[in-house]
Amino acid sequence: MKTTLLLVGKTDNKLYAEGIEDYVARTNHYTPFCLKVIPELKNTKSLNEKQQKEKEGELILKNIDDKSYVVLLDEHGKEFRSVEFAAWLGNKQQTIRQLTFVIGGPYGFSQAVYERANEKMSLSKMTLSHQMVRLLFTEQVYRACTIIKNEHYHHE
Repeated sequence: MKTTLLLVGKTDNKLYAEGIEDYVARTNHYTPFCLKVIPELKNTKSLNEKQQKEKEGELILKNIDDKSYVVLLDEHGKEFRSVEFAAWLGNKQQTIRQLTFVIGGPYGFSQAVYERANEKMSLSKMTLSHQMVRLLFTEQVYRACTIIKNEHYHHE
């Protein structure tokens, strides 16, 4: 299974970016995993929140393959414990060929993106910065791969 993490805007924080790159590289030892960054919108001061979500949504949808199973990282999504997420991911590895996780912009997703999604997932009930979510999520994907392989990275 090929897994893509689709991001709106680059990761600005150097420490987060280094951590993300490290976890992506580690995960690739287990399964093909890549980041795809959509450039941030320019001149957003003239756009209201809804307009910005619509424009970002168009870019997101253009960057998702028609055959991909799409999971939005969204505050209203399902929460998993790490071992539950590993079981979920292991099941997806057996049943689908392409998986795309999407982290949207600061205002979330447009209605069109919600309609395209197959699922929504949340990392926490707490509000986290979009930059931090990237690092935490890539670590959880790596952790899930080690759990699936019964390696010693994760402890219960």
